[in-house]
Amino acid sequence: MRRISKLTRVAVGAASLALAATACGGTSSEDGGDDGGDKGLALAYDIGGRGDQSFNDAAFAGLEQAKKEFGYQTQDIEPTEGETDADKEQRLASLAKQGYDPVIGVGFAYGPAMKAVAAKYPDTTFGIVDSVVEGKNVASLVFAENEASYLAGVAAAKATKTKVVGFVGGVDVPLIHKFQAGYEQGVKDTDPKVKVIPQYLTQTAEEGGFSSPDKGKAAAEGQIEKKADVVYQAAGLSGQGVIEAAATAGVWAIGVDSDQYRQEALAKYKDHILTSALKDIDGAVYALAKSVEDGKPLSGTHTFDLKSDGVGLSDSNPKYAEVAGLKDAVAKAKAGIIDGSIKVRSEP
Repeated sequence: MRRISKLTRVAVGAASLALAATACGGTSSEDGGDDGGDKGLALAYDIGGRGDQSFNDAAFAGLEQAKKEFGYQTQDIEPTEGETDADKEQRLASLAKQGYDPVIGVGFAYGPAMKAVAAKYPDTTFGIVDSVVEGKNVASLVFAENEASYLAGVAAAKATKTKVVGFVGGVDVPLIHKFQAGYEQGVKDTDPKVKVIPQYLTQTAEEGGFSSPDKGKAAAEGQIEKKADVVYQAAGLSGQGVIEAAATAGVWAIGVDSDQYRQEALAKYKDHILTSALKDIDGAVYALAKSVEDGKPLSGTHTFDLKSDGVGLSDSNPKYAEVAGLKDAVAKAKAGIIDGSIKVRSEP
């Protein structure tokens, strides 16, 4: 397995732009139709779309970096409500047919569609985030979410005063289990007396687990009523509701994927965002685009972990440094994970 190390990190935050409707969903391409110039990176978003201040927005930041550096035409397309694998397949095929290269499916839900389409367009490089798809022209971009979540658990255990913390997962699937597993282990390794309350919003993505802030808010409010004073969310757009509930109650929220303390749309809540478990999605997207631009397209599975700076924990909130023992505990845990003395589980 090859690893891309020390990726260029892009500042995330230029999101929440108006989206225009198309047959494949919304698109924010500013370049219009084919003007005969070179076409570069295209993104097909996961549920929740751009503006989630988290997962999809991080991918968009990578697209913006590639567009700025390489000066080519880009496109990013929204999902449609209740869509099928066939809809995703049509979207990916359309982008490849138009000449975009690479074409990236943002999210594990693109797995079946990616496998089918990549075989039909062997001269196009495809990428998929958070899933492994076999194919000579496919780069699978996966992350050690459990490692970043372990650090989030350490932070939660140090910050809690009630000895009760919460976890809100968007959808009850293996990917989100990794977040829960690392978080719970980090909490318990730091302070065995701290209770973790885990909750999933839905069993399937189609039920809105990643796209319903109201569900996230209600779940967080329930945990706060049970004395949780730190709530970690891995719920996409639904996580905004978790952050709102935490801020309203005056307790801590822990963000995910992007540094949510820095997200403009969450600015009014930022004082209550203690930290965020980071995934360098923007760096991975940019790295794949650059590999194609350099004529050496990546393929195979690429794992982004703590050792490669592919995941991490943010410290943007000045209050992070004010929590007694937090900074040193996180640094110690990070070193232990990197040197192998701490083995982080991937299942709760």
